[in-house]
Amino acid sequence: MRSLSLLRHAKSSWDDPVTRDIDRPLNERGRRAALRMGAYFRDQAISFDGVLASPATRVVETVARVEEGLGRSLGALLDRRIYMASAVTLLELVQGYEDLAHLLLVGHNPGLEDLALMLTPADGTPARLALEAKFPTAAFITMVFAVDRLADIREGEGRIAHFIRPRDLDPSLGPDT
Repeated sequence: MRSLSLLRHAKSSWDDPVTRDIDRPLNERGRRAALRMGAYFRDQAISFDGVLASPATRVVETVARVEEGLGRSLGALLDRRIYMASAVTLLELVQGYEDLAHLLLVGHNPGLEDLALMLTPADGTPARLALEAKFPTAAFITMVFAVDRLADIREGEGRIAHFIRPRDLDPSLGPDT
């Protein structure tokens, strides 16, 4: 068995006058959500053999806040190929880390959401239906695959083991009302 987890960056600030999208930081709700997700990883004893992250400011800040909530470093490697990548590109990247048992990818939509939808069957389960509705900021999903190497994962063969959104842990982290 091999596992692939995806974490979308937390809510970013559109009010900050940065000139490049890659430089956009988190907003306050995003900082709180990332911290809460890290605490969730700690409380659930979720760990990873490897962590790859986009170098975008909002992703780097998400990882830092998750680490704060987790209470330890994730040892994330920054990889520019993740920034705004398509699902196909992300899958190729993941398959290159074939020997890891559990890889976490931290990045952006639509690539992450598309990858999760591509790798899991439309089976009508509550987790899949929630994923189909939206993969919001700071959402986390773990998919497990009955394979010996990440290089062998294929479309539609993943089973959703975890799907959690910040608002599932703290309603104040949900969408604006």
